[in-house]
Amino acid sequence: MNAATAIAPFVDAAFLANPYPAYQALREAGPLHWSTEFFGGAWLLTRHADVEQVLRDPRFSAQRTGGWVTDREETKGELAGFQQLFARAMLFLDAPDHTRIRKVLNAGFKPAQILALEPFIAQTVTELLDAVDGQPSFDFMQAVARQLPTRVIAKMMGIEEAANADFAVWSDDLAVFIGAPLATHQQARRAQASLLAMGRYFEQLLSERRKNPGDDLVSRLLQAEADGALLNHAELLAQCAMLLFAGHETTRNLLGNGLYALLSHPDQWQRLQQNPALIPSAVRELLRFDSPVQYTGRRVAADVELHGQTLRRGDLVVPLIGSANRDPARHAEPDRLDVEGRDGGSISFGSGAHVCIGAMLTRVEAEITFRLVLQRFPSLRLADKAVQWVDNPAYRGLVGLPVRAGLRYVEAEP
Repeated sequence: MNAATAIAPFVDAAFLANPYPAYQALREAGPLHWSTEFFGGAWLLTRHADVEQVLRDPRFSAQRTGGWVTDREETKGELAGFQQLFARAMLFLDAPDHTRIRKVLNAGFKPAQILALEPFIAQTVTELLDAVDGQPSFDFMQAVARQLPTRVIAKMMGIEEAANADFAVWSDDLAVFIGAPLATHQQARRAQASLLAMGRYFEQLLSERRKNPGDDLVSRLLQAEADGALLNHAELLAQCAMLLFAGHETTRNLLGNGLYALLSHPDQWQRLQQNPALIPSAVRELLRFDSPVQYTGRRVAADVELHGQTLRRGDLVVPLIGSANRDPARHAEPDRLDVEGRDGGSISFGSGAHVCIGAMLTRVEAEITFRLVLQRFPSLRLADKAVQWVDNPAYRGLVGLPVRAGLRYVEAEP
């Protein structure tokens, strides 16, 4: 394999609980590894400089859904409806289509519009905390982290809150499929069922919006379709589904991972109590320290040399974002949490043309949530050092986060 190393499978229970020792071992073994564990065969990139380069380099294409969906012999033809929507989402497009659709969506994510949402976000967090105030303990994931992002993206899209319960199920099914190193037949079928359910929901909503347009993202997308900026109805549906999924998954895990990290490092929690002005830098550091998105994927668009290895056209490349964020060549003492922040930030939202369109919204939601939790529950503690992580190596998050006030700190598992 020339400069690359072929590695054995390593995604197991220990990795899901704490992937960072495995990342360190991979980085130290080399910058590029071949693994059959990921999608039947992929190049893994471990170091910050390479991950950022690939995310910015047009020779590495975001169009990668075919290997997940249509190339599967056991479900060939069965997942055609899934592929029709999945492959049209902006996440999986290159320029010029990506540029065209991103321009449409950028109009709904301007800084002024995100800042205008702050009162709604603060009110929502306050209501969620009111519901658990006075309880000796509660599950932060269920009480806050799972609910807030869904309500916020629903507000932006003009969706009735009654539909929120379905959104979480649909999002979870898609996250399981996208985040699996090699999805099972059952996971693929469940993801298709949920994506098509999203499509049916939006078909009805779009019909209503055509009659009564509003000042929301769905109405903006409808207008873009009418103006020709979106080429067809399937493209319109795909962006609606993508917004619903992306607006829920990353923020939920940032809230949970972030609070767990802070409560696991009581000195950092206390520094925020003493100086709440550090919260914005703390959120940036929490994104670096335990990224909600641990890796992404790219297809090699044309043969390219990297670290003495020829990556062939069509090869899949997996930039390990979680590893890049802990690269000591980029960050001194990368395994240390520092809420005062670091130079260089992180690449948890990606880099280049595909940097997350909702990055500012996610940060604002996290900043408001942590500020209000600090105010309401200054003595918040981990209820138990043993937490359960979701069985998903790409979308790192907690199944639950039991917390309580008034007790001594419980040191987290190393």
